[in-house]
Amino acid sequence: MDNQHYMRRIRSFVLRQGHLSVGQERALAEFGPQFCLPYAAEPLDLDAAFGRAAPRVLEIGFGMGQATAEIAAGRSDTDFLGVEVHTPGVGSLLKLIGEQGIGNIRIVQHDAVEVLENMLTPDCLDGVHIYFPDPWHKKRHNKRRLVQQDFLKLLVSRIKPGGYLHLATDWEDYAIQMLEVLSAEPQIENTADGYAPRPDYRPLTKFENRGIKLGHGVWDLLFRRKAG
Repeated sequence: MDNQHYMRRIRSFVLRQGHLSVGQERALAEFGPQFCLPYAAEPLDLDAAFGRAAPRVLEIGFGMGQATAEIAAGRSDTDFLGVEVHTPGVGSLLKLIGEQGIGNIRIVQHDAVEVLENMLTPDCLDGVHIYFPDPWHKKRHNKRRLVQQDFLKLLVSRIKPGGYLHLATDWEDYAIQMLEVLSAEPQIENTADGYAPRPDYRPLTKFENRGIKLGHGVWDLLFRRKAG
């Protein structure tokens, strides 16, 4: 079985129905046509999608979008492509885009593996953010975790030499696995000695703040693609 078929077969997410609020539904209708890009099994023209040439950062699984909106608002010189499968999260981020007048975000509501395979070309990204992916904490479900060797190779191929990969998790077991998987990939190098300090651009979420107050750990990993 080839790697691509394997990655398609084992999903790292479960599609939940989720309740759409009135505000999210309104945002989908009002802002979706401008900021959502339809999935297509063909390369995406990023300059055309954003209406400019700029550094590009991919965020996989942005949840309800609060961190994405805050980061994009603070880095107006960079374009952010968010990939999320859950409709309430897409609606929530669109609502924030509309309320805050954020213009440097585009959204694809689809499986991240297929977006990487088919829509993003090699060396097109300046950075990738994966924050608090589903830990699949039961041992028998660990194979569903997003950060695995095959997925990482695909992901790294889309990052420019010198571009970065920033991950964060609040599950220590997953942090250990992430560090092992990333450290074994020869095309990238750790920018820290093990786990990295949280970069200033990544805001603390309410959930994360609550966890820190309860003594829970959060682990950031910041790797860079080697030049050449």
